[in-house]
Amino acid sequence: MSSDEHETENAADGLLPTLEVIEQQPLGQRAVAYAALLDELSRRLDSSPSQA
Repeated sequence: MSSDEHETENAADGLLPTLEVIEQQPLGQRAVAYAALLDELSRRLDSSPSQA
């Protein structure tokens, strides 16, 4: 398994528990939490090396 694949697998492992916690929150708090998660994932994607 390559380093990139290992990083992706670790990120996915942490995503499911995060989503479970978000889903248990009231609707208004869920919206804020999903927006924060989107920002975090976007930052990670932007900072990762591109594969061109």
